[in-house]
Amino acid sequence: MRILFIEWKSLGQIDITAEFKRRGYIVDFYSFPRETENTRLNMELGEKLIRTIAGKNYDFIFSFNYFPVVAIASNACMVKYVSWTFDSPFIQLYSNTIFFPYNYIFVFDKAVCLDLWAHGANSVYYLPMAAPVERYDGYIINDELRKFYGTQLSFIGSTYSEQKNCFYERLSGLKEYTKGYLDGCIQVQKKVYGKFILESMLTPEIMEDLQRVCPTVVNQDGFERLAWVYAHYFLARHVTALERQEILGLLSERFHVDFYTYEQTPRLPKVNNRGTAEVMQEGPVIYKCSKINLNVSLKSIISGIPLRAFDIMGCGGFLLSNYQEDFLEYFIPGQDYVYYEDYDDLLNKADYYLVHEKEREEIARNGYEKVKKYHTYKERVDTILEVTNYK
Repeated sequence: MRILFIEWKSLGQIDITAEFKRRGYIVDFYSFPRETENTRLNMELGEKLIRTIAGKNYDFIFSFNYFPVVAIASNACMVKYVSWTFDSPFIQLYSNTIFFPYNYIFVFDKAVCLDLWAHGANSVYYLPMAAPVERYDGYIINDELRKFYGTQLSFIGSTYSEQKNCFYERLSGLKEYTKGYLDGCIQVQKKVYGKFILESMLTPEIMEDLQRVCPTVVNQDGFERLAWVYAHYFLARHVTALERQEILGLLSERFHVDFYTYEQTPRLPKVNNRGTAEVMQEGPVIYKCSKINLNVSLKSIISGIPLRAFDIMGCGGFLLSNYQEDFLEYFIPGQDYVYYEDYDDLLNKADYYLVHEKEREEIARNGYEKVKKYHTYKERVDTILEVTNYK
């Protein structure tokens, strides 16, 4: 089997490529200009892809995340296009190209799948993320590493307060009523787990004011909703920034908290900001050395299990996460991982599991065994090949 891999700096690329090659597949890489070019409608890029695809007898094209320009090229060449989307939100999923017959679009968030299925997108399939457990098992933790990375609680992630994510700051100039209304919605969403309410709260009057201060248009080649754009890109990130800051601040008042991020955090004076951690290098070591690994999901991940959670459990780390519905399909709370319902519950559970070491280690071991058995890249590639009729 021969695969054209659409290559960009994506998480999971090394591991799924290794799985393809383990099966004896030939993998050719196409350097994809995701950061520098339009990957939705781009005739020049599309023609380059068509020439590349036509030059070899590929069984399918693969990419992490879905790109309409790749779908257009693969459809023109009548070659299957397999994509696996793990970013959220990802607006290109709402391109009309998802209805092309050669698409096999795998998405990690079941709620997003349900939304796309409601629009008749039969080429969309639900596929949670995975962890390269075998590779993680190769990380040997010695006393020196444990001393350097050991901590009560750790979190690796963005503050969502950095400039590139500050969409909410573009909404200055809103009417006082609109500002107050949105602040209320944000406070409610911050406390609600398991349901995304922001889009449904954007009334015509509120939308009119949002459009006045920050005009936004939807792509003409798709079916995304304008309220969806404001809710997921402007508001959800702001909610996440507030939530992560508040949670880390509360935890740091009682526990030692290590935070790995590329931003300065002057508003979190008691949090130990340890700078950037490379997910492929230091990440597994941090997960293995931390007593509790925290997951605070981006609010636009409606029901899906973030990749961070699989990595934590796949490293044998103890996972304490906010509630996400998709977890319940594969894992048992209190047995494989632990979720919190609100801030008080988070503090109480962090306190409990730091004290009850044996119980904490047993839960971490259960989560590890379940990920190792059911949620590796081998299992995910098996699913992809079954759906695409190659198995």
